[in-house]
Amino acid sequence: MTYKRVLLKLSGEALAEVDEAGQPQSLSNRMLHKIAADIHTATLSGIQVCVVIGGGNIFRGDKGSQVLGIDRSTCDYMGMLATVINALALQNALEQNDMVCRVMTAIPMKAIGEDYVRRRALSHMEKGRVVIFAAGSGNPFFTTDTAAALRALEMDCELLLKATKVDGVYDKDPVKHKDAKHYDRLSYNDILSDRLEVMDATAVALLREHKLPLAVFSIFEENGFAHVLAGKGKYTLISQPE
Repeated sequence: MTYKRVLLKLSGEALAEVDEAGQPQSLSNRMLHKIAADIHTATLSGIQVCVVIGGGNIFRGDKGSQVLGIDRSTCDYMGMLATVINALALQNALEQNDMVCRVMTAIPMKAIGEDYVRRRALSHMEKGRVVIFAAGSGNPFFTTDTAAALRALEMDCELLLKATKVDGVYDKDPVKHKDAKHYDRLSYNDILSDRLEVMDATAVALLREHKLPLAVFSIFEENGFAHVLAGKGKYTLISQPE
């Protein structure tokens, strides 16, 4: 299938890395430019790309609430601010890779990004610009996975791609279990009934209801993003049977 418009969901952890000294870095220049180059390759074929980015490399609302004792709503807003930091870093990398990019935030931050307006976002993409949606959905208690599903539907995307640390969905953790089984195709009902950790249940239910396919692939594979769009490489495609 030739896609006109797709949404890429990036976790904050995808932007992190361990340096040569073994110290964890919240933001990796190498990964930022690797992801930017992957997006650039995809856009060269004429595909319109938008991005939803997480903030787990900087702050996670759910864990922050447990560890710090701050109320969950406040922690979730703190997590949304973390996604804005990541969005600005990725925007810079995209611009350094000769792409025009706009950051749109679900919480108004006029000095650093545009307010999210659906028609304006569509206009940006139709002009060939990459749009990064930051601050999740703007509401606490909703993950960036749910925000990605929501934005993909609002943008009339034909495919939602989730970049992870592994090349698809397995029946168990492939890092811990060498006999883990890789799935090439799944339905959304499989994800929910087998409790496979792909996206949170709210996001999966939303995608299932509107029959929007989801591809899960490895962010570390060279040109992995473009390969999935071309139907190549190793990944898992999740869709709702007719």
